[in-house]
Amino acid sequence: MRIGVMTGGGDCPGLNAVIRAVVRKSIVDFGHECVGIMQGWKGLVECLTCELNLRSISGILPRGGTILGTSRTNPFSKAHYKEHAPQKILDNWQRVGLDALIAVGGDDTHAVSYELSKMGLSIVGVPKTIDNDIRGTEYTFGFDTAVHVASEAIDRVHSTAESHHRVIVVEVMGRRTGWIALYSGIAGGADVVIVPEFEVTLAEICDMIKKRHARGKSFSICVVAEGARINFGGSPEAREVTIDQSIDEFGNVRLGGIGQRLAREIERELKFETRFTVLGHVQRGGTPTAFDRVLGTRFGIKAAELVHKRQFGRMVALQNNEIVSIPFSETIGTPKYVTEEWYDVARTFFG
Repeated sequence: MRIGVMTGGGDCPGLNAVIRAVVRKSIVDFGHECVGIMQGWKGLVECLTCELNLRSISGILPRGGTILGTSRTNPFSKAHYKEHAPQKILDNWQRVGLDALIAVGGDDTHAVSYELSKMGLSIVGVPKTIDNDIRGTEYTFGFDTAVHVASEAIDRVHSTAESHHRVIVVEVMGRRTGWIALYSGIAGGADVVIVPEFEVTLAEICDMIKKRHARGKSFSICVVAEGARINFGGSPEAREVTIDQSIDEFGNVRLGGIGQRLAREIERELKFETRFTVLGHVQRGGTPTAFDRVLGTRFGIKAAELVHKRQFGRMVALQNNEIVSIPFSETIGTPKYVTEEWYDVARTFFG
């Protein structure tokens, strides 16, 4: 078989571990051939490919990002493609001589995989997102590395916050779900954690900080997910903070600035000196943790096995520490949200 390997959506540590495992398992154990599809779905739309062999995967395990490149290309977006991109994918599938494709990505990537599978293409999915919000899998690789980076950053701002008697707001990634904020906030000992799943008012945040200062503490750490919804007053509902109203090919607005806004409002309301820091893409970069390397490797091996057995239209997943597979239809739609039970763990240490 000639197997394509593609990485779509945002990059994250652990992608190269998946590529390495897929290629090694497919070539050495099954005798198949592998070809890299460059820059996500854009690679199939524009026929951008590269050779994948044992030499090309040598030494890539500790590297962050992806050797195949990536993009947020949506071939079903009529706003971005004047011509019929799905037909181009079908044509280029034949042109490249693919028998199957392993698509590594998040919910947007898997939604495209699902649609293409219904059109007759043989696709297996591998879940990837630092947000850890894909349904059907307990963890996604990249999440552990992102949490490690965020936790270390929170540890570091603790000392400067305490020295200067400041409130420091740490903004982390998390568009629709707050898993990074939750885990890093708990691990880093944050005094307030704000996630997209639970709306909060500025008054409630300030009350938690005042409660802490009333106990004699002279500093506070507030961790906020970029997609958190805070009611700052003057509006009947909490809203996201956006850089602008432009959207990507999957209809996502560009978030950013909630950390700065929250810091400004806390200082105005409480008269406590407040600073903010935005971790941004530093959470995506760098070498993957051991957990993400192992999980990515396990996912890649399972994906290669599914292709070899011709079990298509499925995504690999981690359930009860076992690698299984589930239909694409069970992975798309509503993301895996932070639950009340999980958020209560963080709430224990608020204020």
